[in-house]
Amino acid sequence: MLNIKKINLPSKLRIITVPMKSTEAVTVMIMIKAGSRYETQHIRGISHFLEHMFFKGGERYQTPREVAQAIDSIGGIFNAFTGNQFVAYFVKVAKEYTETAFDVLSDMLLNARFDKDGLKRERGVVLEEYKMIYDEPKRLVDDEFEQMIIGNHPLGWSTIGLPKVIKSLQRRDFVKYKNQLYTAPNIVVSVAGNIEPAEVKKFTAKYLPYGKSAKKSKPIPYHRGKIQKKVKIIHKDTKQAHLILGVPTFGAFSPHKYTAKILAAVLGGGMSSRLFTSIRERHGLAYYVYGSSVNYTDAGYLMAKAGVDKTRIDLAIRTILDEFKLFTTEKVSAEELKKAKEFVIGHLVLDMEDSSEVAYEYGSQELLYDRTDTLADKKRKIKAVTSEQIQALAKRIFKDNTWHLVVIGPYKDPKRFADLLK
Repeated sequence: MLNIKKINLPSKLRIITVPMKSTEAVTVMIMIKAGSRYETQHIRGISHFLEHMFFKGGERYQTPREVAQAIDSIGGIFNAFTGNQFVAYFVKVAKEYTETAFDVLSDMLLNARFDKDGLKRERGVVLEEYKMIYDEPKRLVDDEFEQMIIGNHPLGWSTIGLPKVIKSLQRRDFVKYKNQLYTAPNIVVSVAGNIEPAEVKKFTAKYLPYGKSAKKSKPIPYHRGKIQKKVKIIHKDTKQAHLILGVPTFGAFSPHKYTAKILAAVLGGGMSSRLFTSIRERHGLAYYVYGSSVNYTDAGYLMAKAGVDKTRIDLAIRTILDEFKLFTTEKVSAEELKKAKEFVIGHLVLDMEDSSEVAYEYGSQELLYDRTDTLADKKRKIKAVTSEQIQALAKRIFKDNTWHLVVIGPYKDPKRFADLLK
């Protein structure tokens, strides 16, 4: 059983440590409440662009090459990612190089220069990343669906931003955004692996010597409001049609969160799930198909995603709808319920074998919810889900006026697909 320890520094920076004696590795992850939901239209995409800029060099490691070599030379893994709610920077190393991880990450975040030449080059890189996403329908459909179902709110915006904004951002914008959000109360340092909490506290105090600062930044409150469009077609001459069909649900604090996750597992979790059986095995319509329940702090959705035969997309959509609606008319059997629970629990257990996943899991919980649920807590909540709860939830969320659909493929008429949802 993992022993999760929380340490609060005088600066209000929080530390989560999870010692793991079963590994020789350590993951140091610095997480900041500075995702895309903190943006406004005129800086849309700055969170992700800023993440890129931190890799351009600081004081001790002054160039991108020096930053990379510092970790490459010790065989470490080095990366970052920007989400809708937060951004994270991490290094995974052999335990004897933990201090090096702190050294490199802190120099990036505290001493970034945002120099003119680096900004110019990275602007081109981010614009190319935008083009890459647009050219990858399997990725693009995620962004388009999320923006549609969440609405025109920063929480639903794609983290990549908009080209016109990416082209316009200047050094002063990055400095201002960093000073506003990269503050101690908005930061969690999450460290998992073969290390003791006292050592983590020592390195954090040494390399991240934040002074006392303001309270945690609060994002723009989320109000879903009226969604104008529930079917969106993106015309592209693809060999395969990509679609997401789903419904809005609720945020991560909802008591129904685990019921939704088990429903999603029955629907499309694994190769024996209902969607895999009907869409792929029975009809041969798709290579990939799955279901998922997504919960942000104050919004969420449950969806099915597939890449299907573009000539038989109507059958695919009707079949997915039938699988959704079956939950409202028939209770999940005891056998299927047990299998779904073990599927979800099994994935949670496997994730806990890797220090990176552990650092992410408990660090993000503390950052977003100011608490950490242990694996035992989650198992208990998952096992408590009943077939009656699943059916009741399905009746509540699967209704004719709640369906949202995004399709990418060689189509132009959204009415064709809207008619399928009636």
